[in-house]
Amino acid sequence: MPPRSIPTCDLAQSASFDDGNDVTALEAVATYVPDQRVPIEDLAEELGLTATQVKVFKRFLGLADVRRDPGGTLLDLLLAGASRLDALRGREHQVRYVLHARATTVVTPYPVNPLHELCRVLGLDHAIAFAVNHHGCATGLLALDMAGRLLAAEADPDALALVLTGEKAFTHDAQLMPGISVFGEAAAACLVRSAGSRDRLLAYCTSVHGEFAGRFTDDPDLAARYERVFPPSLADAILTAVARAGLDIEEISLILPHNVNLMSWRRSCRRIGFPVERVLLDNIPLIGHAFCADAFINYATAVERGLLHPGDRYLIVAAGGATFSAMVYEH
Repeated sequence: MPPRSIPTCDLAQSASFDDGNDVTALEAVATYVPDQRVPIEDLAEELGLTATQVKVFKRFLGLADVRRDPGGTLLDLLLAGASRLDALRGREHQVRYVLHARATTVVTPYPVNPLHELCRVLGLDHAIAFAVNHHGCATGLLALDMAGRLLAAEADPDALALVLTGEKAFTHDAQLMPGISVFGEAAAACLVRSAGSRDRLLAYCTSVHGEFAGRFTDDPDLAARYERVFPPSLADAILTAVARAGLDIEEISLILPHNVNLMSWRRSCRRIGFPVERVLLDNIPLIGHAFCADAFINYATAVERGLLHPGDRYLIVAAGGATFSAMVYEH
């Protein structure tokens, strides 16, 4: 195990246990995972994968199937997630903000705007609605932080924010990270409030490495350098968030990861000295990497299986290209 030094990290938000209930909290989470499962080998021709590359994805990276919703639009995908959020019903008037956390900057052709159409369908057209991006697949964490900050400035303590995640794998770049992961389609909806007694945000660390901006497929040297930097950068974000929460990594009960692949998480766990058995990896071979929705899908799985108990401290972790982020929560 490497030395447990804590590097510098741009801290977006932190809180201590002395803050009582006055911290960002998750009110409720709902998810939608399409029924259609597509084996990776069935996508080989479409994605330009060789038989050897398919074997690497399946045997070494732990990816097997991805989910697809071929007949649905992005609006359909987001509505499927939001419509399952039972805690929203009857409280639509309390929602002040609707945030769509996106891994990619362009998700529909101009001037189509599914976010505003969703607000009209759900009776949320009074809310301020906008997209959040530029943190890649870690943008879901950024959106949670932004929602909490916006609500903290509201005079109404009952005000809510709705954070949505979900994107269509509609281009080659939106379907494949060469040698790393294959994207699936899914959605999640999360109600956020500025205070709460459960699922309280204790610390948030995000670190952006702008030197890796660019297309890895066009620059093999950039891709090779990124592969070397990825494990220590993700570990740095995790350990910094844990330290800012006033904890040691041994006090973390569970990690809810981004579903990039199994190998990267095995390596990360060795680096931070954390048991890989306490990282919820079961959804990786079943769903694939569902952009920013991974963390919320894994949260729902953890709750359904009874893996989180009152008082447990857990991590939500994601990497989005050159952005490495981690949040510490108390269930």
